[in-house]
Amino acid sequence: MSSHHFVREKQEPALIIANGQECSDELLGQLLEWNPYVVVLDNAIYRVMEKGIKPDIWMGDFDTDHDFQSIADRIYPLEIVHTPDQIKTDLEKALDLLVERGYPAANIVWATGRRADHTITNITNLVRHKHQIKTVIFDDYSRIFPLPASFEKWYPAGTPLSLIPVGTVEGIRTEGLKYELAGESLTIGYRTGSSNEAAKDGIVRITVEKGDLLLMECHD
Repeated sequence: MSSHHFVREKQEPALIIANGQECSDELLGQLLEWNPYVVVLDNAIYRVMEKGIKPDIWMGDFDTDHDFQSIADRIYPLEIVHTPDQIKTDLEKALDLLVERGYPAANIVWATGRRADHTITNITNLVRHKHQIKTVIFDDYSRIFPLPASFEKWYPAGTPLSLIPVGTVEGIRTEGLKYELAGESLTIGYRTGSSNEAAKDGIVRITVEKGDLLLMECHD
């Protein structure tokens, strides 16, 4: 599906491949098409190798046994980064590394599905890095990203859009949604903005006074 990459100017988003449910090869191929810097997390390395993808970095806590030399021989050059810190998830540590190396954006796949605890953690932890790096989680049904204080984008009428707070988010105002919010608050577990949609073809605007809000562009 992919050979080693030639673009190194950090103009395109890096690609992080986590270890959850695989997305379609079509979606993965689209994300690889821009020759991104590819970071693979822990045991996902074996599924990545089966697909013929040659990552630039393989990182994780490596709490299971691996034949590092054999893998390094199959994927050359490959930077192997051991991150034994158990306080952060592998995805958080990958984002830390990309921030440190000056990447402005990262696309993330295989971060949802399989284990629900990993899915929830991966999605909600995006907000920790929102001021340092632009991040988007992709799967076959969703595109998920943290919103800045002010956001606008053109959407076709009927596009499903869910506003999911991480904790409590205050002062949410929207324009262009079927169910508008006018300075209201959302709190995870009590009230969310799930299953809203674009009211018509045009710009949707969302502003937030305080808190961390995720936007999920979803389809069935």
